[in-house]
Amino acid sequence: MSETTNIALPSMRVSYEHGSLTEGDLAATWHEQLQLWLDQATGAGLPEPNAMVLATSDTEGRPSSRTVLAKGLDARGLVFFTNYTSAKSHDLMATRYASATFPWFAMQRQAHVRGTVEKVGAEETARYWASRPRGSQIGAWASPQSRVVTGRPTLESALNKIERQCADADAVPVPPHWGGWRIRPE
Repeated sequence: MSETTNIALPSMRVSYEHGSLTEGDLAATWHEQLQLWLDQATGAGLPEPNAMVLATSDTEGRPSSRTVLAKGLDARGLVFFTNYTSAKSHDLMATRYASATFPWFAMQRQAHVRGTVEKVGAEETARYWASRPRGSQIGAWASPQSRVVTGRPTLESALNKIERQCADADAVPVPPHWGGWRIRPE
């Protein structure tokens, strides 16, 4: 085991000097503003500018956070895709609320969205699914998200099984346990 050092957390600080934000700088709608900032983060070369920290809670109020990728944005809300059997989906089905924060540290900016959630339709899910690499599609079928995997060989065996099943198919079908969620900001 490596030796640990005591990091002086209280003395860690950054001087934020990237300017101010006034009402005159804002777009007419929340989604236009978020799109503008996503475009700026992309233009600045930030890695995965669409990465957001998604926070949910279970029926007991216990919070949970994880990073997911935003894959849709319009006046209706902010969309991400996941396994519907995952812990996050169970939380969303039970409470119907979530929040998401985009932490663009290099730009000294973050954006936060909070609201009710709903599943996206099958057509929207199918459109996004078709844009995913085949390996990601196969992984979505094979991965038992939020459950313990007994070892790498178990996961590789599941991947190989799905690859064999889909070998002759032009397209990998969307799993029934996979799709999108939309956060509708309040």
